[in-house]
Amino acid sequence: MRLDKSKEIFDKTKRYIPGGVNSPIRAFKNLNITPPVISKGRGCFIFDVDGNKYIDFVLSWGAMILGHCDPDVVNSIKEVVVEQIAFGAPTEIEYKMAKLVCETAQIDMVRFVNSGTEATMTAVRLAKGYTGKKKIVKFAGCYHGHHDIFLKEAGSAIAELKLKGIDEDIVQNTIVVEYNNLDSVEKAFTENKDEIAAVIIEPIAGNMGVVPAKKEFLQALREICNLHGSLLIFDEVITGFRLSLKGARAIYNVEPDLVTFGKIIGGGLPCGAVGGKKEIMQCLAPQGNVFQAGTMSGNPIVMSAGYATIKKLKENPHFYSNMEILGEKLERELTQVFSNSNLTFCINRMGSMLTIFFGVEKVENFKMAKMSDLDLFRSFAEYMIKNHIYVPSSQFEAMFLSVAHSENDVERFVEIAQEFCSSKRK
Repeated sequence: MRLDKSKEIFDKTKRYIPGGVNSPIRAFKNLNITPPVISKGRGCFIFDVDGNKYIDFVLSWGAMILGHCDPDVVNSIKEVVVEQIAFGAPTEIEYKMAKLVCETAQIDMVRFVNSGTEATMTAVRLAKGYTGKKKIVKFAGCYHGHHDIFLKEAGSAIAELKLKGIDEDIVQNTIVVEYNNLDSVEKAFTENKDEIAAVIIEPIAGNMGVVPAKKEFLQALREICNLHGSLLIFDEVITGFRLSLKGARAIYNVEPDLVTFGKIIGGGLPCGAVGGKKEIMQCLAPQGNVFQAGTMSGNPIVMSAGYATIKKLKENPHFYSNMEILGEKLERELTQVFSNSNLTFCINRMGSMLTIFFGVEKVENFKMAKMSDLDLFRSFAEYMIKNHIYVPSSQFEAMFLSVAHSENDVERFVEIAQEFCSSKRK
């Protein structure tokens, strides 16, 4: 696979953008290949400037659930953009989108922002304002955006970086505990009695690789928060509208006080949201005294793309069962390939999200994820991308399926994975 033009563009970009990218994971620092410079996307395929075609299992980190440039989403944007781009003022599409999100996700109220980071940051500020408490509990390996309060033992690309510039005065109010470990949560509440405003968690982690929470663990979190007057925040920036219309909350039958959204909610455009119970949401300005603002929040173009996406998902509930079938097929056939190759591995999957961990047999938290064979995963990722299967370059990320993927796409993934295993035996 040739990436001559990609390398030329990427090298020139480094002159103007730090590292040549606007988000670190895109730089492929841990791989021995130039990151392809993408020029086009259609369905489950992306194309780079060198003319290479890839089956995309990254999907803008899960955002493109309908596939790239879904016609209904594109048409919705086109209809709006000729007359509306941004006003910093109320529009009708804001109302329509808010109504659709609240009714579909079964929440009382929602506030739109511009990113998942803004959503989680707002949710935590809201929790502190509502409870009058200062501290939050997060879980090692969960990534909630790049605000200082979330970067202690965070997952995603951060797991492979040494961070600087973090304000320790802010971070001291962040308590980190172990995912799926109730004892560590109870200890935090005992040692910080009446000080914890909220517990924030990815109910299905996607930023230490895919690691689902145990149902009894989430149920216990709900009970602990109720007992101590703390809020439970589900970060569904990745899982919101991906696993079901009501997200992970429907799967676990556990109701958080606040939930954050991103990725899918914007139909591929920059968007985030925080939603939840009315008595809490009404604390946001201008109705309350918890401040949040953003000039581009809820702008018509993003709202139209998000509205078209969620409306299409709601009108086609079979999309979720179809993706589950494909996900199960990918998991089953990869299990057979790796088992036949005598590899030690673990595949964690939830619906259309999947991560392969090499060198370990079980991953239930960040500590276990970090014990996986990172070098083997890097070799795997590099091999897959070179053979036109676009996967995350980091072990601590999820792979995704979309409505646009087919059995043939999954079979091609498995075929290249088999070739990778064969190459390792030579």
